[in-house]
Amino acid sequence: MRLSAFARPGQFYRGNLHTHSTLSDGVLPPEEVCRRYRAEGYDFIALTDHFVGRFGYPIADTLPFRSEGFTTILGAELHSGAMQNGELWHILAVGLPADFAPSNTPDFTPVADQETGAQIAERARAAGAFVAIAHPQWSGLTLSDARSITAAHAVEIYNHGCAMGCDRGDGFSIADLLLSEGRDLSLIATDDAHFYEPDHFGGWVMVKAEANDPDALLSALKAGDFYASQGPELRDVTISETEVTVESSAVSAVIVQGKGSASVAVHGHSMTRASVPLTRFATSPWIRVTVMDRAGKKAWSNPVKRP
Repeated sequence: MRLSAFARPGQFYRGNLHTHSTLSDGVLPPEEVCRRYRAEGYDFIALTDHFVGRFGYPIADTLPFRSEGFTTILGAELHSGAMQNGELWHILAVGLPADFAPSNTPDFTPVADQETGAQIAERARAAGAFVAIAHPQWSGLTLSDARSITAAHAVEIYNHGCAMGCDRGDGFSIADLLLSEGRDLSLIATDDAHFYEPDHFGGWVMVKAEANDPDALLSALKAGDFYASQGPELRDVTISETEVTVESSAVSAVIVQGKGSASVAVHGHSMTRASVPLTRFATSPWIRVTVMDRAGKKAWSNPVKRP
């Protein structure tokens, strides 16, 4: 079995799904944010400004910044309801309609009579968005919190802004626990760029689609036809009953993870192909793959159920 991102027709497009501008708390206007990502070789971007009343509930009109070889997907970072720690939810919604109805969220503090995080996530998904639980570690998310967002397609497992700004960029613990409870989730890496610190061009998704078109990209995201990266390339992942075979750019480690403590790593020099035995994963209902290059940069496959 090949992972869908490598088995489906099309080509890979590089994109950032979490970005801010002067429409909320970023420091660059939308046009300049898009220009910089285009100049850095990205194929697409989702500008996801904070959807709160302080900023006028913005869904950035990025259509004028599309060009040949570069496109945009409309979206926002949604906020409504309180997590267990009393702070406001942060939920990424990529592919929102421009007229998505505002929540009752005047600012970054929860208020009475507003939607819960679960409710606004469900409303975004119903409106056609790809929905992700944003920066679990930065948010102080509990497993109970995460369980409540049943509309999520994905978990943000690497947030470059949170990694650079406070060393809390990880989302794997929450993602792996949800996977072990049977949730069907994909894994995204993002920038969460605001451009007031080195929070940009550090985490992205490589989406397999037949065209660099917002609808095609969104469909591929929802189908899980992508992988996440900080730099290395995944070129193929195949799974048999006994092993996982990974093809990639030159890496120094290929790691397979599963439920609980199940994990196996193969280490080497400039590896472009490696096979990892699945003996330790006999009781794991899912597995995923990490590759790491000699600079410590990683790429991550989406999880897959065992054949």
